[in-house]
Amino acid sequence: MRFSASSVALREFHGESRLEAARSERRWWPGLAPVRLALFVGTMNINAQSLMVATLAKSLKNLGYEVEVLAFADGKANDILENICHVNVVSPLSLKYIDWSKYNAVLLSSLEGKMVVSILMQEPFQFLPVVWLIHEDALGQFLRNPELHQSIPNHIEDWRTHFNACTYVVFPDSYLPLLHSALDTGNFLVISGSPVDILATKRYSSSHTQESARNQYGSKEDDVVVLVVGSYLFFDELPWDFATVLRASAPHIMDMAKTKNLGVQFIFFCGNDTDAYNSAFQELASHMGFPVGSVKHFSLTHDIRNLLVFADIVLYGSSRQEPVFPPLLLRSMASEIPIIVPNLTVITKYIIDGTHGFLFNADDPSTMVSAFAQILGEKRLSARAFSVALEGKLLSKNMLAYDCITAHVMLLESVLHYPSYAKLPSPVSKLQERTWLWDLFETKAALENSSSDDDSQLLTRIIDNLVDESHESNQTTYSDSNDTSLYNYPSLSDWNDLNEVEIFEDIERREIEEASFFPLPFPIDERVERPLLSWDEVYKNARKSERLKPEGNERDEGELERTGQPVCIYEIYSGEGAWPFLHHGSLYRGITLSKGGRRPRSDDVDAVTHLSVLDNPYYSDRLCEFGAMFAVANRIDAVHKLPWIGFQSWQAAGRKVSLSEKAEETLEETMAGENNEDVIYYWAPMDMDQTSNFWSMCDWLNAGRCRTLFEDAFRTMYGLSDGITALPPMPNDGDYWSTLHSWVMPTPSFLKFIMFSRMFVDYLHSLNVNGTDPASCLLGASQLEKRHCYCRILEVLVNVWAYHSGKKMAYLNPVTGDIREQHPLDDRNEMWVKFFNFTLLKSMDEDLAEEADDGMHAGDDQWLWPLTGQVFWPGIADREREEKYIKKLDKKLKNKVKLLERQKSGYKQKPLGQ
Repeated sequence: MRFSASSVALREFHGESRLEAARSERRWWPGLAPVRLALFVGTMNINAQSLMVATLAKSLKNLGYEVEVLAFADGKANDILENICHVNVVSPLSLKYIDWSKYNAVLLSSLEGKMVVSILMQEPFQFLPVVWLIHEDALGQFLRNPELHQSIPNHIEDWRTHFNACTYVVFPDSYLPLLHSALDTGNFLVISGSPVDILATKRYSSSHTQESARNQYGSKEDDVVVLVVGSYLFFDELPWDFATVLRASAPHIMDMAKTKNLGVQFIFFCGNDTDAYNSAFQELASHMGFPVGSVKHFSLTHDIRNLLVFADIVLYGSSRQEPVFPPLLLRSMASEIPIIVPNLTVITKYIIDGTHGFLFNADDPSTMVSAFAQILGEKRLSARAFSVALEGKLLSKNMLAYDCITAHVMLLESVLHYPSYAKLPSPVSKLQERTWLWDLFETKAALENSSSDDDSQLLTRIIDNLVDESHESNQTTYSDSNDTSLYNYPSLSDWNDLNEVEIFEDIERREIEEASFFPLPFPIDERVERPLLSWDEVYKNARKSERLKPEGNERDEGELERTGQPVCIYEIYSGEGAWPFLHHGSLYRGITLSKGGRRPRSDDVDAVTHLSVLDNPYYSDRLCEFGAMFAVANRIDAVHKLPWIGFQSWQAAGRKVSLSEKAEETLEETMAGENNEDVIYYWAPMDMDQTSNFWSMCDWLNAGRCRTLFEDAFRTMYGLSDGITALPPMPNDGDYWSTLHSWVMPTPSFLKFIMFSRMFVDYLHSLNVNGTDPASCLLGASQLEKRHCYCRILEVLVNVWAYHSGKKMAYLNPVTGDIREQHPLDDRNEMWVKFFNFTLLKSMDEDLAEEADDGMHAGDDQWLWPLTGQVFWPGIADREREEKYIKKLDKKLKNKVKLLERQKSGYKQKPLGQ
């Protein structure tokens, strides 16, 4: 595989800060919780990745972020990370049981992060910002193996899909994106300054000597070895800029070395290792003025660490402007080698001439001679050269640390969605960390004893495991709901199989219909000659028959057990990523908001098929989980036939507020008893402190406009004048309020609640909708909140309805099962019962139905109420009854006319016997 210069290596990040945008909105309400970040590191060994993650985590924490580190394996860096933030060691199988929605962004710092991306590609996590930091070239080198593509044809496509699912893929230098260019989908970035190069250089130099390296490459002990390096951006091009720089200075350098009795050898690190390039390079080198045998060439794929071990001087021969500080120079400085560099902007930003290195004028290459004059001494190098090299080494250790950390924080500020409830962190300008946490890591004895070979072997093992898992996922197209594959997502072959299944079902249906009209003496299958099939065809047919099994989405044992039970709790979810958080058994039944996204072998309800408006992404995103309730209410007779009904968000299990077995038993026993009370039981309480009340909490969750929009919608809904208060009072009595749609109530009460909610949502939508910008949302602070505009206010709407309609409210402890009444009826002094009276709501509902029936809103595609449920008023029944009666009369009249015509002109049979 060949690589060429690409714009990807020059691609830098220049995104706008969403944090600054959030601050410019002047949020007057306080934040409830800090912005949460997940940092995945794979293993917590003492290496450059852990050093960078620890420093970045500390910086983010000091700015006000809440950071949690996730790792597959414990390591010697654990105690360092635990002193900075929370650390959680997880297994690969437990990744799917993590509620990733509780994080605001995910940072991956290991190739094993592919397992995490596989989960985040699924609903409901696909909108979570993901930044993948690639520190090493192991994957890029691995992808160059041609045998890999033959053994696993879709391997590159698999990695490309995972890279594409990330918001950004970040590399520490310009060379790594070129190695991974086959996977680039436009989201590659380069942020230089990672401590990877410095730590790798330190470890390699501690295990290799200059003498052994010179013997390996045929260099004499007294020779001055000049390593000439340049830019990674021109991988396959000849180093013409090297020739320009050295043609004017090479003769003078050789003469200077000759007068000092020094042998000089130039090693060029550039280009590729093809025969054509080597021959072209030798011809170019002959024009530079070097003696025969004094020049060697190594391609950019060679291990630069071998060359740095025995090099005396590093010359940066490229005069082209670089986007970042050249990583090869950073490694050279870390190796304590004096550097000769052109006065490029990105270099002079850090390097002081004569202190950290020797500069020459890029426009006048002859000035390089004076730099060599200061470096060369009587015995190879001068004392000043050693002094400058030492200063360069000390500088390189933290030279790019601040810029690197700042760039990563700025990247996070650009991709994060800062929700309404978030405590806004300090901006990147307040960042104080300017060095890597070397002190903490260098105290570990393992730092000196560890070998880079261990890291490379670990990377090879990780990649092999990921390749095996990708190969298995390509072979697996079906998984049980209890054993869902982490890495199995629909491929092109899966869609083709599904298309064939649908065609097969259609053909089979037509054959059955034809057979009903033309019965055959024996089945069709017995009349068809069946050729022998290959094992692949047999396996394919077996998968088809598995999908065609009638019990696939029919009643399971839980549905049969529900018969005769008093209650069913519908767990609302969207996408395969939520499956591990759902329950099984007679008490629960899933309801999916994703069309065709039901769990296999379950009787989950498909909300989209029961309410067509949910097939519109605009409305389904705005209604969120409340849309599932509308769907159940719209087909209540077909879906739910029990006296009690409940709902629970899939997030309840992820946030540890779902019902325990003991609480489930308490709830079922309460429902099964002679309980005729109109009670709502809930178990996911709103997180409130002593200083906040219901409406202030609602404001903090809805961009500070909850009570304003609620009052306006309520006023419009009931036609109240401006002088009348239209915000229902909610007490601050220390009791709990319900969240996460986790409650149970009598089925008739549920229908009344939905009747009220449909009207309220319609008026709320009419106030919020903007004809010029349909995506606008007054209840959201971030883009993600604006997308799910009404979700948060609808989540707490049940509290307002239950409190003011006089329903008894009871909190069910999800752990112990204890039930305690909340907001007792006797203590409710300000109940607006008249506005929640069922007779009034029913008349309002019928008025809206009459308007819809009469077409009074024709052409208004933003009228939401008719789309959320049934449209019925007595006039519809009268009209249907009248139409039915007219059809009956027409039928009688037509039959009478036919009879008269038959009697007049039809054939008359003669009486028998005549």
